[in-house]
Amino acid sequence: MDNVFIERLWRSLKYECVYLHDFQDGSQARQIIGAWLRYYNEERPHSTLADDRTPMEAYAHRRAA
Repeated sequence: MDNVFIERLWRSLKYECVYLHDFQDGSQARQIIGAWLRYYNEERPHSTLADDRTPMEAYAHRRAA
């Protein structure tokens, strides 16, 4: 079951970030992909999480409980 989640992450990363950019070098790729990962975890709501939370919100809620 764990593989489902990581495969979804890779698909989202490719279609929402990698395929949309023409990276000039590894440094630029690292910067843009890093920014996208922060967006994915901190701002982008996930329909599979309760109340369309972001992963950071779900993690914080879980730790508080």
